[in-house]
Amino acid sequence: MRTYGFLDPVVLARIDNLELLARTVVDGFINGLHRSPYLGLSIDFAEHRPYMPGDDIRRIDWRVFGRTDRFYVKEFEADTNANFIAILDISRSMDYTSDGISKLDYGRYLAACLSYFSRQQRDRVGLVTIDSDVVEMVPPSAKHLDIVLHTIDRISPGGRGELEVPLLKIAEAIKRRSIVALISDLYQEPSSVLRALKYLQNKGNDVLVFHVLDRAEIDFPFEGAVNMEDLESGERIPVVPERQRQKYLELMRAHLGEIARLLAESRMDYFLFDTSQPLDYALFKYLSRRESLSRVR
Repeated sequence: MRTYGFLDPVVLARIDNLELLARTVVDGFINGLHRSPYLGLSIDFAEHRPYMPGDDIRRIDWRVFGRTDRFYVKEFEADTNANFIAILDISRSMDYTSDGISKLDYGRYLAACLSYFSRQQRDRVGLVTIDSDVVEMVPPSAKHLDIVLHTIDRISPGGRGELEVPLLKIAEAIKRRSIVALISDLYQEPSSVLRALKYLQNKGNDVLVFHVLDRAEIDFPFEGAVNMEDLESGERIPVVPERQRQKYLELMRAHLGEIARLLAESRMDYFLFDTSQPLDYALFKYLSRRESLSRVR
């Protein structure tokens, strides 16, 4: 599917104010949806949702039907309130960049845009930052968007990454079913990633995973003998890329494929991004999933 490509992430990085950045992306995304002739998503967002069999026909908005030739029902605020919690991995490996912006900065922008967009939907928004443990937690609230954005704005790289301990603590802290979005580079064994995410899913939460990688981590374009450093351990390893490229690419494909397979089998939504992709693509994926969740809640 073609994305709107509203603003390149490198261009966004020039915007110092995180709220302005989020508003810029979200407003552009919403305007794109209003112009789109083929997306079957609710163009009036929080105020309307598609008609489903069994809905009270008195709630159909006939003016919207006249504009769209589709049936939408009016929603009251109580119908649309949900908890949205962004979980942002701030471990040292997220600080990597080969060109443009780091995975951590991309993750910050993504968390800010998802939170801003969710608040536009009248959701209660919260945030948790993690490395090998919970670093900061902002509980979901209708009044916490400013706190969430301020927390994201002052993030710095943490320690080693490990999902199981922090996600278990988060699962125990969440008292109400929530939409939970993990933003991470997922540098762990796929089985370990799944085990950690199961803590959240088993408490009734809807789990979305935004897997963020640098393009160089996917393509391995390096040339000439280089010393590569493990950002989490500090270990430096001499590498001749031409000799290792094929093996690396095979291992990376296997890693990504196994994560995608395990999460799909567990009915978790998985989206892979590199840091060059426009953020509105992530918003489209999130909105698509949120629409489907609203039909089963």
